[in-house]
Amino acid sequence: MDIVTKSLLTEFSKEYGLNALDEDKQFEHFTGFVTVRSQYTETFLPDEIVVGSGGDLGIDAIAIVTNGSLIMDVDQFNDFISDGIEYLDVSFIFVQAERSASFDGQKLLNFVSGVKDFFDFETKEPRNDDVMIFVTITKAIYEKSSKFKKGNPTCRLFYVTTGIWVNEDSLLNKIRKCTSELKALQIFRDVEIVPIGAADLQKLYSRSKNFIAREFTFQFRHDIPEIPGVKEAFVGFIPAKEFLRLVCSETGEMVRSIFYDNVRDFQGYSKVNKEIRNTLHSDKKQRFILMNNGITIIARDLTHTGSKFHIEDFQIVNGCQTTHVLYDQRDDITDDILVPLRLICTQNEDIIQDVIQATNKQTEIKDEQFFALTGFARQLEAFFKGSSDENHRLYYERRSRQYDNLPIEKTRIVTQMNAVRSFAAMFMCEPHSTSRSYKSLSDRIGKDIFGNRHKSDPYYTSSLALYRLEWLFRNKNFDPKYKIARFQLLLAVRLLNCEGSVPPFNSRKIERYCAKLNDIILKSDRAETAFRKAAIIIDELCPGSPDRDTIHTAAFTTQLIAACASKDGAPKP
Repeated sequence: MDIVTKSLLTEFSKEYGLNALDEDKQFEHFTGFVTVRSQYTETFLPDEIVVGSGGDLGIDAIAIVTNGSLIMDVDQFNDFISDGIEYLDVSFIFVQAERSASFDGQKLLNFVSGVKDFFDFETKEPRNDDVMIFVTITKAIYEKSSKFKKGNPTCRLFYVTTGIWVNEDSLLNKIRKCTSELKALQIFRDVEIVPIGAADLQKLYSRSKNFIAREFTFQFRHDIPEIPGVKEAFVGFIPAKEFLRLVCSETGEMVRSIFYDNVRDFQGYSKVNKEIRNTLHSDKKQRFILMNNGITIIARDLTHTGSKFHIEDFQIVNGCQTTHVLYDQRDDITDDILVPLRLICTQNEDIIQDVIQATNKQTEIKDEQFFALTGFARQLEAFFKGSSDENHRLYYERRSRQYDNLPIEKTRIVTQMNAVRSFAAMFMCEPHSTSRSYKSLSDRIGKDIFGNRHKSDPYYTSSLALYRLEWLFRNKNFDPKYKIARFQLLLAVRLLNCEGSVPPFNSRKIERYCAKLNDIILKSDRAETAFRKAAIIIDELCPGSPDRDTIHTAAFTTQLIAACASKDGAPKP
């Protein structure tokens, strides 16, 4: 391994808490992360996609991206489907990591053979538990193949070494042969096998750490007069094709992370969105600029020379619905479709929040939702940073990838989804809702989750507990069979260590209640003991290996609560 790649691997392993792993396992995490990040730009952890061990089919990492979301288990996919989506747009990503300084044709053939076995649901080849999680998701996806309205899934294979790729004829011939074999399965609309050498790997790593930046032409615009707190601002319009280049990755996928500050995600083809789609396909499409409210982009850095604009660390804070419809209909977009655009460059958080709230008032969004996704998020961000010493600090991710360039351990970053899931599991007794019905939780944001007067303490405590449990898994101190019961374990730890019912989330009592749990979780030996006691109860209720269909139910949660209450030595309500 060359000195540059070695240095990057060391830096990556430190950031993601992988120092306890052997170098070959570190390299699997490293290559898996940077290759998948090149296709999927939102926050995720490398150990969520790495499957390399015995029975891995020669595959080191797997990612399944569905309609722009990284799908990690079949319950998440089924919850996704239950939301009434009209179509499925799926990408499969497979990675093989080799530390060798050369590309081996036989290893490439073995890799492709393993991918073929992955899609052969009747194969006799051994598959480990991590691989089987993705196989189960894949089966569920193909059972919904009637929703492949844009075509079958795509399949990308990354064969990574620390060598130099020189377009060797024999290897190119093998790649062409393997590509044809995968296409012959007739289950993909496109197949790509990508060889990655050391230089490419270094570029991917560098790109993974940088904020999203785009260059575009903004010819038809007017400058907005000087506004305190705003570096520059413009209003105008750009061709729809030019706008789509702003929101798509190099591979043509939509970059979902640029909608993080938007109050609402894509709502599917609602009445309004159907009207936008119909306009794009009608003889009124030239009037689109007059009929649409347009897009508002806030960039934290902007430079321009004439009509050539360069923006960095930007968000679409209004126009999420319009953007998704344009992207969905991108094959039919013509040059005469123009999009109204408002571009603002500022780093002032108060201005950003005011713009988000004002521009989104055009849709029916309640005030508590604005507070939950902006005001409460800022409250959590500050609380997490100041609630503990540097060695135990967590970082709430208020904006997508806001910590990418900071020298912090990335496993300490808490996404909104994980903050909601850990809180609901630990303090609302709903671990069964974290996977199979997460949407039911997200719909409650601004109400009984991220409530206006809620203290931040229970959100920090539950996130800290999840971080500690993941640390135990990552450092091989806890049996990975319990991963599917991680949120049930959070609930059990609270029930086994706290007396009485949970105090109101807006009270001083909840602060003291959480402080007691923090004293346990912050000390690694006490935390491990607490989780092992919780695991004993999981074993008693579900002997052998925990079963997803049993664990992820409200009935099991009821049994878990009763079992914890009856345990000798447990605090009584």
